Amino acid sequence: MNLADMGAEVIKIENPASGGDASRSMGPHFLGPNDSEYFQSLNYNKRSLTLNLKTAEGQAVLHRLVPTVDAVANNLRGNQPAALGLEYDTLKEFNPKVVCAHLSAYGRDNERADWPGYDYLMQAEAGFLSVTGEPGTPPARFGLSIIDFMTGMTMAFGLVSALFDAARSGQGRDVDISLFDVALSNLTYPGTWFLNSGTVTGRAPRGAHPTATPVQLVKTADGWIFLMCMMEKFWRLLVEVMGGPEWANDRRFSDMAARREHRDALTELLDKTFSEHPTNYWVEALSGKVPVAPVYDIQQALDNPFVQRIGMVQDSPHPHKTDFRAISNPIKLDGQRVEEKVCAPLGADTEELLRELGYTNGEIEQLRGNGII
Repeated sequence: MNLADMGAEVIKIENPASGGDASRSMGPHFLGPNDSEYFQSLNYNKRSLTLNLKTAEGQAVLHRLVPTVDAVANNLRGNQPAALGLEYDTLKEFNPKVVCAHLSAYGRDNERADWPGYDYLMQAEAGFLSVTGEPGTPPARFGLSIIDFMTGMTMAFGLVSALFDAARSGQGRDVDISLFDVALSNLTYPGTWFLNSGTVTGRAPRGAHPTATPVQLVKTADGWIFLMCMMEKFWRLLVEVMGGPEWANDRRFSDMAARREHRDALTELLDKTFSEHPTNYWVEALSGKVPVAPVYDIQQALDNPFVQRIGMVQDSPHPHKTDFRAISNPIKLDGQRVEEKVCAPLGADTEELLRELGYTNGEIEQLRGNGII
């Protein structure tokens, strides 16, 4: 979707026998037949081609399409690209420059290649649940499918990098990305600490950073804020905005290490001070000086006037919902937001695409009659 937003022509191949992408039927908010708000949120600016790749006729269509494209990407189980002829060794015959990107749960070259897999499973096995939530409570996942999103972006990066090389060398390749690999790679510094020092990072109260302090949730008179004093200068500025409370000069809070050691005591004192005023007061007082943010729910996050001013929500009319709104792509081109157009209905572009490949009306009707499109 990000590549489509950037101007790439993205043709989404969907199996007509199954009703297309499973997320088209994922509720609870639907947009007519074979369409949903869930589906649209992940498929803006794509065209839809229905094609059954499990048939010889479907493979023939694919092989006529491949010479006209730069890349073929899939998000199937690791054992499926070979079965469906989506690997470079197969498709190079039709386009030696084609890049074949494979996004799977666990990869294509190991004993888990045929395993199904989902975001939450990766969070669990890669250790994410052990560092999310409050100490003493059951393991907790991220509230969003962050591994899915990061893996998709990683695939886009790998695909574009391979395209750049193919343009110079004239040779395409396979690019493999898996949910599991991306999840594990994002352990970053906690993972490095364990590998080299044996340190196991766990959960800290108030969603706190494992080392920097105070970097955590703090209570206000009417809710919560998140403070991030990642450097000593921010601690000093925080003390200044708070009015220089006497306890701020306590030896227990003299530097980052001391504050980390006495985090619980500091949290109690911060709560007492910040509970004297509401969230908006503190955000206004600290903004631009100390890194701070109000803690919002999704409604508050999207109703935030700042979000409207920067154009991160836009109108994207849908045939079944003319007032449909979309979250904008975070990338700007020449200072402008890209337009988020809703994805085509299931198979809406099939005939046009086949005609572009030279299929006649009669051939198209034959493919439709055989259930290929």
